[in-house]
Amino acid sequence: MIGFQKKKFVLVSVVYWFLLSYMLAALLWWFIALEKQNRLITNIRLSELKKDDISYTLKVAVVESAAKRKTIQYIGEGLTFLGLIMFGAVFVFRATRRQIRLSHQQQNFMMAVTHELKTPIAVTQLNLETLQKRQLDDDTKQKLISNTLQEANRLNTLCNNILFASQLDAGVYSKHLQEINFTDLIHGCIDDFRTRFPQRKVEEKINEGVYLHGEPLLLQMLANNLIDNAFKYAPKDQSILVSISEADNHIHFSVIDQGQGVPDAEKKNIFDKFYRIGNENTRQAKGTGLGLYLCKKIAESHKANISVTDNTPQGSIFTVSFKRT
Repeated sequence: MIGFQKKKFVLVSVVYWFLLSYMLAALLWWFIALEKQNRLITNIRLSELKKDDISYTLKVAVVESAAKRKTIQYIGEGLTFLGLIMFGAVFVFRATRRQIRLSHQQQNFMMAVTHELKTPIAVTQLNLETLQKRQLDDDTKQKLISNTLQEANRLNTLCNNILFASQLDAGVYSKHLQEINFTDLIHGCIDDFRTRFPQRKVEEKINEGVYLHGEPLLLQMLANNLIDNAFKYAPKDQSILVSISEADNHIHFSVIDQGQGVPDAEKKNIFDKFYRIGNENTRQAKGTGLGLYLCKKIAESHKANISVTDNTPQGSIFTVSFKRT
């Protein structure tokens, strides 16, 4: 499939450059042909003039002036057509490249979704079959049930991400904005992750009693996706830090990890739909490329700004800045 995409891209590129080269060559040919015709007509008009005519010099100047005007006209029209051709060429090239890149990202997304769906389904099926066929002690049963619930939560999160991405893109999601206790909402998200991942460490640096105007469900999804993203890319023996601070009439929500960080060249791309760093066949972290895209869309729907900066000595800092209303 990937080889087919590459061949398709090569074919489209060859056809594109051939047509562009043909149009430029045709434009140059027509300019040369018109200029030759102009020079021929000028020579004919000059040959028709009588040198013993008292106004011969003036008439020659008039003929040559008309020839120059024609040349300037051809150049002007040629540059106009050249500009239009180049504008169209750039537009088509960028649109084609964007479409091919989107197609490639969608292909990666389908591969990731397939993996993300198969893994929890397989684990859940195995756990349930184990519970059904074997006599297990209570501790083992509880571990299997807990593991099954975690996989069910993964499925639920994946389905919610896909659903909300579609709704937000289509503009059909109706927000129910209200004054909410943002501190309590983030505390709830952290407690949920601690319950689901008791082996991971989450530190807090949260101002108490922070309120903002927003949609609780979307803000909860925003926080969950950022924390989950930090868990994916941070070492399991390192803690992540979740903070809420207030400064300059803004509320800043940050998730800080000590992972490998995001290369500067990728910082502008990671919030794009389906985009993931690396190749779907080689990257280790789970994901579909929707989490950070959703975070960006949710932030925009709350008139907030989301950004990523480098942590010291290593890692990333994802910050969402809400303007206090």
